[in-house]
Amino acid sequence: MFFPVLLFYIIFHYIPMGGIVVAFMDYKPFKGILGSDWIGLGNFIDFLSGPYAWRTIRNTLLINTYQILFAFPAPIILALLLNEIRAVRYKKVVQTITYMPHFISLVVICGMITDFSTQDGLFNQIIVMFGGKASSLLTRSELFRPIFVASDIWQEVGWGSIIYLATLSGVDTSLYEAAVIDGAGRLKQAVHITLPALIPTITTLLIMRMGRIMSLGFGKVILLYNPLTYETADVVSSFVYRRGLVEQNYGLGAAVGLFNSIINIATLVIANKLSKKITDESLW
Repeated sequence: MFFPVLLFYIIFHYIPMGGIVVAFMDYKPFKGILGSDWIGLGNFIDFLSGPYAWRTIRNTLLINTYQILFAFPAPIILALLLNEIRAVRYKKVVQTITYMPHFISLVVICGMITDFSTQDGLFNQIIVMFGGKASSLLTRSELFRPIFVASDIWQEVGWGSIIYLATLSGVDTSLYEAAVIDGAGRLKQAVHITLPALIPTITTLLIMRMGRIMSLGFGKVILLYNPLTYETADVVSSFVYRRGLVEQNYGLGAAVGLFNSIINIATLVIANKLSKKITDESLW
């Protein structure tokens, strides 16, 4: 059972690492790696000195930071709330409803967001109901990040809570019984028993999330952004898509990808060291 998984990582993750050399070349597909000109750090200089480098890096960091601040705690809060529900049937219904958006295709999700954000869409109807003014929300650059993060929370909050609920299922029930005998209410039980039981899992997932601080999939961004929102919506991955794939500048695309990986690894190591020092919990 393990062999197909091992084979997958070897073929699609380790073997392609040899293509990192493309980042240091003026790579031409018809010439291949051996025939393309070696330009050293030229692609890195081209990206970092370009007019869009700071904009894409800033947007990537800001969106990831907002996701860590708002999207990361959301499954934890949901898991804590679900753990307090004693009506099993109602709990299963809530879990099913919150899990469902995870299985909806990204294209469908973005289509729904686009339709709801039009001037006569659902979001604007709610805004007008509360006295606001209708507008095309996805053409307003200042709203792209809130829409992106909020939709991500809606889609993944239920699925993300599974691992926390699984952790809570292993908590010794005698701890809650002892807390009740000592006079602790539901809130104190959650603070002093439930939440501490989640700390190791939260720490591990947070460290792993910090290791993706410069990674943001281009699919959702490309489906939602437009030239009017580039200033706040254009991220590193969407820039690489346009320059690396659409314009066939493969060397630049590989260089930016390597640049992202280096920053992600550095962030992962720093987060792991800080976690080990502060909470005594770490990945290694």
